[in-house]
Amino acid sequence: MKKFSIYILLFVAAIAVSSCDDYLDITPVGRVIPETLEQYRAVLTQGYATYPEHKSLTAVRTDELTMNEFSDEINLYRDIYIWKDTNPDSFTATFQYQDLYTVIFYTNVIINEASKKLAESPERNQLVGEAYALRAMAYLDLINLFGKPYNVATAGTDKGVPLALEIDLEQVFVPQSVEVIYNQIISDTNEAKNYINVDSQTKGMNYRFSKAALYSLESRVYLYQQQWQKSLDAANKALAINSNLIDLKATSVFATKFDSKESILALEDGYINGLKGASYASPDLIAAYSKTTDLRFPLYFSASGSRFRIQKGGNDDQKCSFRTSELFLTKAETQLKLNNTADAKTTILDFIKNRYTAAGYTQLEIDVNAMNAADLTNFILEERHREFAVEGQRWFDLRRTSQKQIVHTFDGDVYTLIQNDPRYTIIYPANARLNNPNL
Repeated sequence: MKKFSIYILLFVAAIAVSSCDDYLDITPVGRVIPETLEQYRAVLTQGYATYPEHKSLTAVRTDELTMNEFSDEINLYRDIYIWKDTNPDSFTATFQYQDLYTVIFYTNVIINEASKKLAESPERNQLVGEAYALRAMAYLDLINLFGKPYNVATAGTDKGVPLALEIDLEQVFVPQSVEVIYNQIISDTNEAKNYINVDSQTKGMNYRFSKAALYSLESRVYLYQQQWQKSLDAANKALAINSNLIDLKATSVFATKFDSKESILALEDGYINGLKGASYASPDLIAAYSKTTDLRFPLYFSASGSRFRIQKGGNDDQKCSFRTSELFLTKAETQLKLNNTADAKTTILDFIKNRYTAAGYTQLEIDVNAMNAADLTNFILEERHREFAVEGQRWFDLRRTSQKQIVHTFDGDVYTLIQNDPRYTIIYPANARLNNPNL
């Protein structure tokens, strides 16, 4: 009876969002339990649609933003901005812990039910593969929000997040270790490889996983684990499918757009409209760019008095989870970590020639070729800083690298996130802790 009730709730939600799949046209009257490929596709469509915008909230914690203290929505973000995670104001936006588990619930329906009920076909296999990939992505975000950064020496004992792989309302959600969660993520990406058969999705359908998106996810997972060769191998597999880069010298357009030739998975909005009105680019972020040679600067920012508004994000056409720029920058970083310095320089130069004026690139080419390994590492990481501004990558990059000190000022008061601060790991939301004493 409990499982039947779950399905009823599932399909009330799924029907509401799946008109693009003609769900209402094919569902027999009174049917609530999924039986057909189209009905299971509607379930996973709801899983995609439920994927939250938590990465926008992580930007508030980074060195990317300065808050607009006079914004009508500032109460949503103030306590996140000052890292007041314990007893925040009741108006404070909550990191979407439950939403990510709701996504996982939908993927579990596909993995546990559709894979058994549906006859094997390319379409069924693609559906199941997408479910494994989406579940892996949700767990990667969960563990990097609420678990400690991956450390091979301590991952086996570091507290992670609960693991839910079955459709069971009575299961006990006990946090597993960081290592257990990463092992499950890798298991899911490996399973997804057995099923996904679409190299890349067509524009408008590229919120769904493809082989290119799966390899991009795999590359990011291994990058966070510091498994450099595996991250590089996965990046190369994705680049074999799509290695296009937008040349900003030829056309000034956001690479984050879903119909961009760089787009691989267009699922998330890294900088939502409400936050755009409540924030400016921080002085640290503005200082990261050359205002005269970096073609991203006039594209990403617009002057607002003495400050700068951020023009990226905020629109459905800029949903972006993976794009080719990330693959190039990951490739350069992992090549350098593997002591392939010459290859790393070639890769980063291939990337930046599309982001700077011709004169700017000529000078950078000289500078990069003269860099030692330490300087080149810093340059690659700063290119990630510049390229992925307010796309939700900065917080995760800081966690896995320097965990630098960040200073925020609000209403005349100064707040500091010290280097290696425990608050680089976000505590579980209060409602989650209230509902689950195991957390």
